[in-house]
Amino acid sequence: MENPQARVVDGSNGLLLEVDGQIVPNYDATFRAIEEGEVVTGHVVRIDKDEVLVDIGYKSEGVIPANELSIRKAVDPNDEVHLGEEVDAIVMTKEDQDGRLIMSKKRARFEKAWRRIETASESGEPVEGTVIEVVKGGLIIDLGVRGFLPASLVDIRRVPNLDEYMGTKIETKVIELNRSRNNVVLSRRAVLEEERKEVRQQILDRLQPGLVVEGQISNIVDFGAFVDLDGIDGLIHISELSWSHVNHPSEILAIGDTVKVKVLDIDRDRQRISLGLKQTQEDPWQRIVDTYNVGDELAGKVTKVVTFGAFVEILDGVEGLVHISELAAHHVESPREIVHPGDEIRVKILEIDSERRRLSLSAKRVEDQILPVSRPGEPAREPDAADDDAEGADDGAAAAEALESPAPAEAEAVEAPVPAVVAAASSDADVSAVAEQPGEASAEAPADESPQQD
Repeated sequence: MENPQARVVDGSNGLLLEVDGQIVPNYDATFRAIEEGEVVTGHVVRIDKDEVLVDIGYKSEGVIPANELSIRKAVDPNDEVHLGEEVDAIVMTKEDQDGRLIMSKKRARFEKAWRRIETASESGEPVEGTVIEVVKGGLIIDLGVRGFLPASLVDIRRVPNLDEYMGTKIETKVIELNRSRNNVVLSRRAVLEEERKEVRQQILDRLQPGLVVEGQISNIVDFGAFVDLDGIDGLIHISELSWSHVNHPSEILAIGDTVKVKVLDIDRDRQRISLGLKQTQEDPWQRIVDTYNVGDELAGKVTKVVTFGAFVEILDGVEGLVHISELAAHHVESPREIVHPGDEIRVKILEIDSERRRLSLSAKRVEDQILPVSRPGEPAREPDAADDDAEGADDGAAAAEALESPAPAEAEAVEAPVPAVVAAASSDADVSAVAEQPGEASAEAPADESPQQD
């Protein structure tokens, strides 16, 4: 404290005092004046395990306790500062009970960070920070304040392992800010999407329908699979995945798979790309056209039984219809009397409709074939007199049989439609599948009913 008997020497700017007739230096005048709450700058002169000493040009060094160095938990002072390093700190207490000047580095950084974050929030500019913690539901980013980055906003796609970001520097956008609650919510996804806007447009300009391109499966949903084409996603509808029937895209694809796909259509205004996977594979229907003829017999497996007949797969991805009238030589009330899904039978080709990609087949016209097929636990069915009578009717009384079970060429107005006239099929729910090759896109949902692509 200044000596009350001392007098400042005129013209000394307070640097000299007159005490009892003697001129002495006024050392207190050489120290800067500081106030609590003020941010000061100094140099680190000593590092201990629990505190750091900083020379700020005051009459004593300032002390920064270890827990005031960083917003991180349980830090080592040697990891936060180095001898001689210039640091900013806020004055918390000018003189504690031990006469020490107590300061906080993290609080000074906190104040600066808030101003920077508030500015970034208003301007939309990204802020850079380091990932310091992985917590339930996301990441903690050191921005000078603790910012929370939700897991769903870490990347454009779901990140299975957040630990890989630990210790990395990333740019994020501030999407929520509350100073009173010290709450900062961030989004890295917003930064990535903005960066990709220009790239997406370049990709759209380059793509044309008919091109075959390579991409990576980025997501699988019930109605198809999304493919990342180096910055923009395209959709493979489930009907365009395979020439054979697909119940769910996950049966043939997995996230991360690299695939070649054909560009089917591009909606440039909505930035949507329709892709096809089966178009890059051999069309099994072409094998039918090139290899088989009407009258050929071949083996197949029953895939579906409906009220008007049974579908039989004769090649991977190619099915034909055996109309109920072609299942057996005798009258059949229900196709399930003769066949069940999974039965392996032989069929004869009655008609190949190349334009509509449809096959009409017959089981009863295959010689020496006994139906129904014997199954485990069921006694084998022996031919009886009724079968002999039915066979005779097929040869000697075709007209009478036609009244009960019309042949395909005569059944334009019957209750159960035959393959050659599927346009007049009954209203049964299964009739939409009549002799169609599985995987056709005829039942594709309207584009506006599918979720918007990223």
